[in-house]
Amino acid sequence: MHKIVMEELERHLAGRASAAFYDHLAQCDPCRRETDALQDTVELLRAFRVSEEEALAPAPGFYSRVASSIVHQQQSAGWGMFGPRAVFFRRVAFASLLLLAGLGSYLITNEPEFSVNDATAIIAQQSAPGGADLPSSADSRDRILLTLASWSE
Repeated sequence: MHKIVMEELERHLAGRASAAFYDHLAQCDPCRRETDALQDTVELLRAFRVSEEEALAPAPGFYSRVASSIVHQQQSAGWGMFGPRAVFFRRVAFASLLLLAGLGSYLITNEPEFSVNDATAIIAQQSAPGGADLPSSADSRDRILLTLASWSE
């Protein structure tokens, strides 16, 4: 077939091809024979077309039977018998959320409180009034060591 026939064939079958297409068919015998054969095939296929009123609807329950047969085939396969379902994944997600909530509440309730009883706070209390963190005199050091040694929670 020539290029013009390939480009305009669908429009010809729909009944709206250009004049150049029909001029080419009048001159080219092989294209005309092939186009006529395709036209006959299209007319035969149109004879098999069924209107929407005549079309058969599937029997009630058809889709559920197809779905259950697919599930049955998957289960009968070797891995399908042990494969988890969507319910399994939902349960795992729910259990994970419960575990996360439980661990989170445990960590929040048992979080150590920062008070003035830790060693840094004791050293800060014993430091010099001028704001120095560590006292420079030997007397102040002894006092800090004594405070730390007698410290208890």
